[in-house]
Amino acid sequence: MDSFRITLAQMNPTVGDIRGNADKARAAWEQGKRDGADLVALPEMFLAGYQCQDLIRRPAFVDDLARAATELAAACADGPALGIGLPWRTEQALHNAYLILEGGTIRSKVFKHELPNDGVFDEHRLFAPGDIHGPIAIKGVRIGVPICEDAWHEDVAEALAESGAEFLFVPNGSPYTRSKRDQRMNQMVSRVIETGLPLIYLNMVGGQDDQLFDGGSFALNPGGKLALQCPVFDETIQTMTLTRTNDGWQVAQDSLAPLPDPLEQDYRAMVEGLRDYLGKSGFGKVLLGLSGGVDSAIVATIAADAIGPENVRCVMLPSEYTSGTSLEDAAGVAAALGCPLDEIPISGPRAAVTEALAPLFAGRDADVTEENIQSRLRGLLLMALSNKFGEMLLTTGNKSEVAVGYATIYGDMAGGYNPIKDLYKTRVFDICRWRNANHRPAWMQAPAGEVIPLRVIEKPPSAELREDQKDEDSLPPYEVLDAILEGLVDREISVADLIAEGFDRATVERVQSLVLLSEYKRFQSAPGARLSDRAFWLDRRYPIVNRWRDSGA
Repeated sequence: MDSFRITLAQMNPTVGDIRGNADKARAAWEQGKRDGADLVALPEMFLAGYQCQDLIRRPAFVDDLARAATELAAACADGPALGIGLPWRTEQALHNAYLILEGGTIRSKVFKHELPNDGVFDEHRLFAPGDIHGPIAIKGVRIGVPICEDAWHEDVAEALAESGAEFLFVPNGSPYTRSKRDQRMNQMVSRVIETGLPLIYLNMVGGQDDQLFDGGSFALNPGGKLALQCPVFDETIQTMTLTRTNDGWQVAQDSLAPLPDPLEQDYRAMVEGLRDYLGKSGFGKVLLGLSGGVDSAIVATIAADAIGPENVRCVMLPSEYTSGTSLEDAAGVAAALGCPLDEIPISGPRAAVTEALAPLFAGRDADVTEENIQSRLRGLLLMALSNKFGEMLLTTGNKSEVAVGYATIYGDMAGGYNPIKDLYKTRVFDICRWRNANHRPAWMQAPAGEVIPLRVIEKPPSAELREDQKDEDSLPPYEVLDAILEGLVDREISVADLIAEGFDRATVERVQSLVLLSEYKRFQSAPGARLSDRAFWLDRRYPIVNRWRDSGA
């Protein structure tokens, strides 16, 4: 056989939707059959969806998947082989498996050998490692199938090459972070150089809880030259051809989709993450408190781009501390986006709460307690609207605020999802400017142009919970705060290292204390799109009760 055709199905599964995922696989197989494919390939764990976490510890779930795989094999008997990933239980253990369905049966099984156990992955806890395996044969062509993490370790690829693999096919469930594409490419080029074999990398797309799978599938020829680049974030089914030459197999040069810059990829990740979180959870509408500030403005924009402005209810909840400028700016954002805007003054409810608490608060000065009552009243009213109208409440705290606890639990932290949870404040400003200057009609449903007025981006941030309040009254300037947080949270460097970089000791120690004291808030916070490899939740897991502090000595 001198040519081999593979249909790559860069698709978006839903965790637990076995029938829906199987239908998507069947549709991809039918297109591959029309295209004359020899193999139609779906990503890692596609039939189950990814990541399933402890769902795969339910025997009934794994049994349902095995039945679905058997039925899919029978349905796809007359045509190309079909490759698909799922958890598979043997008599000894549960494995992360990749099955080849051909001729009406499950023809081959490959079990993942290298199980990732860092960042968002807990695969050592869930799966048993498979043995390093040999290549599988389809129409006489020997294909090495290192599953995802297997391809990040040279021993698996080398064993496949030594046992006769003619090219490597890597099915993945690799989640997005803004540095991930270069890491993937560097690793896969290394495998190509080491083995001398072409390599085809297939990744899934779509959102699952906090994680985004960004696709970007590609193929490399011997020497590492890029022969195919699929788009990022988009579902796509693409058939490619390999040809046998005197020097081995070569991937025919195909389309090279352009790769967006990091700001666009972050923004797209937040849009797609929200869109899938809502769609896969059964929500078609959202609401949020629109304060006139930059954070709620960008969340409203993300939501309008994800599900359409008509499905985004913006609510202004003014108090006596809300400035006229904020009222104007909130109205300006809603009008520019085309979102409905409601207004619910909180002065009446606040007066009632103040009266109810007065006997117990008698003789005590007003403090942050009264400020937080305002925030909690807003959360209560927004949740009431959410319950009444079936609209998911979005929360709007950026990563800087989430890190230092500059948010009110059961107040402005109330909500089902936070699109900007992993976006530091300084990057919020950058994203706002990027969105004002760029519009992608293929995946943005809100209007083009300056949807976030420049005044919203440039005015000093304020929670407006007391007279003339500014964030910098109690926090360092965001440029300083974010640099310190990037060191403590993302790089996990010491206080001493940050001081050596030129930061003030007292400021660093105070920020460290705020981060550690706020762990209990993050434990109860809404999920949000993961953009970095140190997002709060699975990437960074700290105890809630913790007395240790880095003294900087």
